[in-house]
Amino acid sequence: MADAVATAVAAELFEKIRTKSAVVGVVGLGYVGLPLIDAFTSAGLRCVGFDVDWAKVQSLKEGVSYIRHMQSATIQGWLDRDLFEPTADMSRLSEADAIVICVPTPLNASRDPDLTYIEQTADAIARALRPGQLVILESTTYPTTTRDVLVPILQGNPAGLRCGADFFVAYSPEREDPGNQNFTAASIPKVVGGMDSASLELACDLYRHAIVQVVPVSSAEVAEACKILENTYRCVNIALVNELKVLFDRMGIDIWEVVAAAATKPFGFQAFYPGPGLGGHCIPIDPFYLSWLARRNGMSARFIELAGEVNTRMPQYVVDRLGEFLNERRLPIRGSRIAILGMAYKKDVDDFRESPALELAALLWKRGAILTYSDPHVANIGRAGHHELPAMTSQPLTPEYLRDQDCVLIATDHSAFDYELIVRHCSLVVDTRNATKSVQEGQDRIRRA
Repeated sequence: MADAVATAVAAELFEKIRTKSAVVGVVGLGYVGLPLIDAFTSAGLRCVGFDVDWAKVQSLKEGVSYIRHMQSATIQGWLDRDLFEPTADMSRLSEADAIVICVPTPLNASRDPDLTYIEQTADAIARALRPGQLVILESTTYPTTTRDVLVPILQGNPAGLRCGADFFVAYSPEREDPGNQNFTAASIPKVVGGMDSASLELACDLYRHAIVQVVPVSSAEVAEACKILENTYRCVNIALVNELKVLFDRMGIDIWEVVAAAATKPFGFQAFYPGPGLGGHCIPIDPFYLSWLARRNGMSARFIELAGEVNTRMPQYVVDRLGEFLNERRLPIRGSRIAILGMAYKKDVDDFRESPALELAALLWKRGAILTYSDPHVANIGRAGHHELPAMTSQPLTPEYLRDQDCVLIATDHSAFDYELIVRHCSLVVDTRNATKSVQEGQDRIRRA
């Protein structure tokens, strides 16, 4: 009888998904959640968005976006078609047939995974859980999180509902690339792993409505490990070019020219570029998940840990080089007016989580620089994460502002920056992104770090 009930519960949910009558709940209305809602609503599925931040909820109710690459007109379109409702009321999670978790997974002070947001979300879902719901975790995390953390919390629900019988659970890693106009959430293949065959089929059927390609894998652990591999691959290769940059700087060799030359090889090479460090929510963090997981399993992930160390050292390297360049002009960092261009972690986005620019700012502040910044996408900063910084507001990039600086440090190569203007009016430009490579005049004022 239990198997028959489980089959009936799954069949009812399959039918809701097939007919697009299923309501999708998305928990976490940020850089992952909102693009996912766009994909689902574009496919005609109704979404309820959940977030504990009342300001975000209110903004979305008014059709106003707080994320640069998600247009307000898009959100207003969801509202106009009655396909979206934002709320901070977690008791309404029972209204959703499928719940997708898109909450942050940061590191704690000791650089170990902090699953607090996943655990809190799972607690809220467990309290509202009813038969016939599908729960999908998308937050980046280490393998076994779905099985060992999420499912036990959900199975602690007051009604005694069981995974695979009364409700269903899957993992599908988010693959957002903010600022990349070539991809949307709907156009990026979706890897899906389920806790059981029914969970896998249900999750795949749901995503097939909205995503160009669904890639089922044998388990939730494989899907979790897939995401870690993708980001660690980037971390390791960026560490390689960052280390080569330090070496080639000493030898007077331009690392960007070297990478460009190597990229002409049509096989066996993919170009990665150096920078002032890693930023964003995934790439600086995921390798630490792996090294932590290795320690739990009695191993040492030395290769991955080394890559993390190399990338973590880059902001200090940049500041040391900047100090050398100022010293050439008989100026110390202390008391010098230094402007950082770009606080976002990558080009043309407004996200400054884990941005290397914050670490650069903190290091320069500690060394006594008179610090300001300009970023067309980040209006103001204050205390950000573990960084102790004064509250600062983005400054207009005018000739007068540039001329008033002893040094301008390009930390993020936003397209909106006029690099000809920058070089023309600055006495010293330290470029960590090779953003000034095409500037015709004033190359003698540019130093790359």
